[in-house]
Amino acid sequence: MRFLLGSPLTPIEHLLRHVLDWLHVTIGLPWAWSIVALTIIVRMLLVPLTVKQIHSMQNLQRHAPQMKEIQRKYKGNRQKMNEELMKFYKENQINPAASCLPLLAQLPVFFALYFVLRNFSHKPPHGSLSWLHVVPNIAHHANAHWSGYLLLAIYAASQVSSTYFMGATMQRSQRNLMMVLPLLVVPILARFPVGLVLYWVTTNLWTVGQGLITRRLVAKTPAASGRRSSRTPPRDEPDSGDGAERAPAAPKPAPAATDRPRRVKKKKKARR
Repeated sequence: MRFLLGSPLTPIEHLLRHVLDWLHVTIGLPWAWSIVALTIIVRMLLVPLTVKQIHSMQNLQRHAPQMKEIQRKYKGNRQKMNEELMKFYKENQINPAASCLPLLAQLPVFFALYFVLRNFSHKPPHGSLSWLHVVPNIAHHANAHWSGYLLLAIYAASQVSSTYFMGATMQRSQRNLMMVLPLLVVPILARFPVGLVLYWVTTNLWTVGQGLITRRLVAKTPAASGRRSSRTPPRDEPDSGDGAERAPAAPKPAPAATDRPRRVKKKKKARR
């Protein structure tokens, strides 16, 4: 893993080590709280991407009825449905991938911090590596002590909470998957250092606070206006719900004539 990721992440690893040294030596924070402070600094630097993520989610919510209409119209042809959705995204300047930008931006920091903590386990720095007198060593694996399992439980709860607050525009199946995913990740994350779990818990708690502030300050977007784009299929007439095609309505009969046409009498010419 070091051979695959070490070289590209070495500059980030050195930068994180310098920031942690500054927080620990200059500011005077313990190593565990230095990781918490580092996480807050990273999230503050990612605020522009977070704002872009929020705007993208609002844009998706605004056009959700039109996208559902396209999905319903082409549900029998997935390729055609994807083509129409991509054209709809382009016309309305929607970027569905924008919601993943903060997460993707944090992955290099996550792996670089892993290498920093691994070096801590090989060459312990000056100062205590414990946290709140509960976690004995943040450089040890999370499954090495009962406190690591407690932190993993806090991670799972915070991950579900952050998904609840920031996944309002996801489809139900995708949102349910994101709710179950933390339980599947816990066995993998248990093999990582406790400091990484602490980093991710702090990130999730930041996301929860961000979601609460966003819900209070940002007004809810109205449910899509009547404006339709050129890619939005025409709305069909409501059917009876049994899936059968509705027969065309019979033309209304012409109103029966009640009065007979009047006869016009011609005047006889007078004889001379």
